[in-house]
Amino acid sequence: MNNRKNSGKPTLLLADDHAIVVAGLCHLLQPEFEMLGTVGDGWALLNAAAKLNPDVIVADISMPLLNGIEAIRRLKKVCPRTKVVCLSMHGEVAIAAEALNAGASAYVLKHSAAESLSEAIWKVLEGGIFISPRIARDVTGAVLESSHRKNGVSLRLTQREREVLQLVAEGRTIKGISSILQVAARTVVFHKSNIMDKLGLRTTADLTQYAIQSGLISICIPGSEYNSERFA
Repeated sequence: MNNRKNSGKPTLLLADDHAIVVAGLCHLLQPEFEMLGTVGDGWALLNAAAKLNPDVIVADISMPLLNGIEAIRRLKKVCPRTKVVCLSMHGEVAIAAEALNAGASAYVLKHSAAESLSEAIWKVLEGGIFISPRIARDVTGAVLESSHRKNGVSLRLTQREREVLQLVAEGRTIKGISSILQVAARTVVFHKSNIMDKLGLRTTADLTQYAIQSGLISICIPGSEYNSERFA
């Protein structure tokens, strides 16, 4: 059963931490879909999805606090029937494959959003899969082979370690991470040490570079100012 409101249009929730992108997406998609609201980080996405139960979520990969891939893994438990479309600037095959393996039904490159995003949304609503044509063949191959790969970040790190990895790479302090995750500071230090051992990294700079290359964070991380939730 879908969650269509009185308009009869499929309902949509947007997750992106760039206000200009959000404004453009709203303008692009409002004629065809009912916009339930926007959020600016992964944790806000989970909260809004549980409250609104949208038909489709369009989510950026590199969001602060909790990246899109980690949010997608949790969304399957929060609202299992909601379809997720990843909208990303990252054209790397491994990142796209990771998103699809996490539970996304589509992966759309931002540079082609104007031409492809609406098509991708309708396709996933019909039960299909959509991948931007530029990377479709390679991503499909990577997804098919993923069960044989042992070097993906999702296979090497625990859920908590992935959370700590992102927050450390965003430049947050041990105390700040402790507060966000609601765990003891010594627990954060323990996880950080485990992450660096597992990935063979020696410094926080190495860890940050790894997170950027893995698509977990953007090269430019915003501070504490995110889009607040706006619910219709």
